[in-house]
Amino acid sequence: MTRVLMAALANRSSFADVSLTPSRIKTELLSGLTVALALVPEAVAFAFVAGVHPLVGLYAAFIVGLITAVIGGRPGMISGATGALAVVMVSLVATHGVEYLFATVVLMGLIQIIAGVMKWGKFIRLVPHPVMLGFVNGLAIVIFLAQMGQFQVPGSGEAAGHGIAGGQWLSGAPLAMMLGLVALTMAIIWVTPKITSAIPAPLAGIAVIAAIVIGFGIDVPRVGDLASIEGGLPQFHIPAVPLTLETLKIILPYSLILAAIGLIESLLTLNLVGEITGRKGGASQECVAQGVANTVTGVFGGMGGCAMIGQSMINVKSGGRTRIAGIAAAVFLLLFIVVASPAIEQIPLAALVGVMFMVVIGTFAWNSFNILRKVPLTDAFVIVLVTVVTVLTDLATAVVVGVIVSALAYAWNNAKRIYAKTYQTPEGAKVYQVQGPLFFGSASGFAELFDPENDPGTVIIDFADSRVVDQSALTAIEAVAEKYQNAGKTIQLRHLSRDCHQLLTKSGQLVVDSDDDPDYEIAVDYSVRTGVLAGGH
Repeated sequence: MTRVLMAALANRSSFADVSLTPSRIKTELLSGLTVALALVPEAVAFAFVAGVHPLVGLYAAFIVGLITAVIGGRPGMISGATGALAVVMVSLVATHGVEYLFATVVLMGLIQIIAGVMKWGKFIRLVPHPVMLGFVNGLAIVIFLAQMGQFQVPGSGEAAGHGIAGGQWLSGAPLAMMLGLVALTMAIIWVTPKITSAIPAPLAGIAVIAAIVIGFGIDVPRVGDLASIEGGLPQFHIPAVPLTLETLKIILPYSLILAAIGLIESLLTLNLVGEITGRKGGASQECVAQGVANTVTGVFGGMGGCAMIGQSMINVKSGGRTRIAGIAAAVFLLLFIVVASPAIEQIPLAALVGVMFMVVIGTFAWNSFNILRKVPLTDAFVIVLVTVVTVLTDLATAVVVGVIVSALAYAWNNAKRIYAKTYQTPEGAKVYQVQGPLFFGSASGFAELFDPENDPGTVIIDFADSRVVDQSALTAIEAVAEKYQNAGKTIQLRHLSRDCHQLLTKSGQLVVDSDDDPDYEIAVDYSVRTGVLAGGH
């Protein structure tokens, strides 16, 4: 899918079973440190988007990241506060306050736990590959756009530098210095793996740029210009909201939306990381982990979160393959908040922007430009549609839209597949050999296959190469039978599959007469009056 993905897939066998050697543990810890550094500006920025204190975002990144790393469905995934959730939270916080947000996050977590226990995570397999491509491309663009706020004068744009509209852009020498440092960070990340694998390339880029900026006293935006990240340990805090039905009416809609967005983004990220690391399964476990994490976050003053594809890609690219990396990232983040905030606040934003730009390059499916010319037009449309909707709205909406369009396209294509071959038997009966599935989309076409007025007295409909799928199909069969009844003719149904027998019998339209190649009667009153029979096996 991407160069990072292809390179990882080439060595996927080495990822499926990772031994915890001292070298591996060192790699995991360094990868966790790199991820933690990248989490800081993201958590702060998303807290601003939601309209809450930066520590609310940082605590969410710590708690969600720690719990999902410990019990999540996929080692290597990183979770934390995300923009997809923040944009939904902003209206709730503005209208009802942060305490209602905490209550909403708790309920969101409980809903996600229920989804996991009910094993609803398996439905992520219904997401087609074109939707996945659009999701990856759209998310890469979203990550890129999110970095544009760092090219504004600190404090002048929306969300204190996170938004890309309404702020004062850097210009002249400050802009040139910022761009130069970003480019240098990207160059270091690109060249480091060619020199050594002892240190993750993103961490090397951050360390070198930070040393240059701090050592030479270069005046460029730093993490501390966004906001102070200094704080204590998260404190247990029951949301201060009235336990009434009115409160439930307020928070339930937000909880459902947040739960859906969080699970969709997390499960798609799970699939993507699974392709890279060579691991399968874990969808329902991830749902439970996300739910537990958000429930705990809500009672410890966090804004909730879900899987983060950008930070997950940083982790994978830095060598993180086990739960140690995710746990280390959460622990390092807490240490940043409690004891190391003065040092972390001195890290130049240019270094972190450079890291995220490399994530964008590695995440975007560049081969999709070639794919667009080779796949069916519908698939190409879905890829572009999901990409655009992801950028304009949010990931969950884009995925739902993509799945719906793909499903409708599939239904339409199958609706056009219904047709029949006909021939006469020696006894003079006309046989219709139905080809293709019979369902709501093809029901009208099925009815048009027959000519009750001109057909002989006995007509046989053979379903050996077809399948009755739903209630619309049953209704279509009954309608055809009624037309032949009105014309005073007999119709027989043959070679209905066992599941079709069950479906038709359950509907009350067919009755089993025998266990040995049984006959089935369509609408019993038809058989009594006209002898309309259905045979099958």
